[in-house]
Amino acid sequence: MTAATPHTRVGFLGPRGTFTEQALMTQPDLAHAEHVLYRTMPDVLDAVENGEVELGFVAIENSIEGTVNLSQDELAFNHDLLIQREVVLDIEHCLMAQPGVTIDEIKVVLSIPVASAQCHAYLRNHVGQAELRAANSTAEAARMVAEELGRVSAAVAPRAAAELYGLEVIAPDIADHPGNQTRFVVVAKEGIPAPTGHDRTALVIYQRADEPGSLISILQEFAARRINLSNLLSRPTKDGGLGDYCFVVYADGHVADELVADAMRALRVKQGNVKFLGSYPAAGEHASSAREHADVRWREADEWIQHLRTDIR
Repeated sequence: MTAATPHTRVGFLGPRGTFTEQALMTQPDLAHAEHVLYRTMPDVLDAVENGEVELGFVAIENSIEGTVNLSQDELAFNHDLLIQREVVLDIEHCLMAQPGVTIDEIKVVLSIPVASAQCHAYLRNHVGQAELRAANSTAEAARMVAEELGRVSAAVAPRAAAELYGLEVIAPDIADHPGNQTRFVVVAKEGIPAPTGHDRTALVIYQRADEPGSLISILQEFAARRINLSNLLSRPTKDGGLGDYCFVVYADGHVADELVADAMRALRVKQGNVKFLGSYPAAGEHASSAREHADVRWREADEWIQHLRTDIR
């Protein structure tokens, strides 16, 4: 895993008080690095690619809303960056406003769209009269409520943003489902972290042709090698018209693992266009015994083939 130093520049979504900043601060090396704030997630990734910062930190997936398509698509289609690690953060969305404002007074609710979507049922049932407006981040929404929009507005943002911008939490933990979590990734221009035995590999796989069985053809390469897929996404390729899709795959294992490398090799032969997004330490805990046993069987089978080949005359 690429470790940051106090001189490493790390870009992330600002302003201060975002969930992104909270997640970043859970990583001791990143917490002590030099922080550079950007207005949008694509701006963060641009900064990594053009060398303004060494590392970028962006949200990639939420347990309620699923993939953060903006950052996922930027990594898949618009940037050549490698994921260095992932970080999972428990999320508490709060409805907040200027001190003394009641929920009945709220005419405008601001937040980043993915956060508003995670709280859709609460907002519809409790502030259904309010206009929903998009902000660049949850913390930016809180800042605008505190400094620009006045007493008819509220923000969906982290509790830390309320403290930072002098707001009052009207309702805590308003997400539609319990256990709300967001997965973030650290990206760099180059470098693959060494395998830890608890890793994940991300790939973008383009179909050679849109035909029956093309997805099965891709999946069987993983199934045949007992490689678990933690996530599988179908995304439009952006330039091929309706019906032209690629697949983003998050597989347990590392490119240094024999079976993962073998599956990648087979996919490259079969599909032609496979983009590598990185092999990196996975957050949390998962069972890796199935893949470890499959690795052993693969090595035994390879040794058997090599032994047979010694008898070729």
